[in-house]
Amino acid sequence: MTTMTLAALAQGELNTTGVRAWLLDNIVPLVLLSVALLLLWLGGGKGDNAGVMRRLAGVVVALAIIGLAVSGLGVDVGEWLAGLFTG
Repeated sequence: MTTMTLAALAQGELNTTGVRAWLLDNIVPLVLLSVALLLLWLGGGKGDNAGVMRRLAGVVVALAIIGLAVSGLGVDVGEWLAGLFTG
């Protein structure tokens, strides 16, 4: 097993695809669930619905940024935004 691992390292066949997929499949939903529960616990119990919605808007913006980073479309969006100002 060690010889196989060293051979894979020497040939450069190792990548982070499995780690990335695990993070996206497990950690991101867990963080979203904990944020949702925290928002409900902090604001919903006190009747501060406007405060919850303000915080939720921040969460939606953060999710959009994560989505751009994960999908790889950030460059396209950046070029589009630059095109708005450069004519």
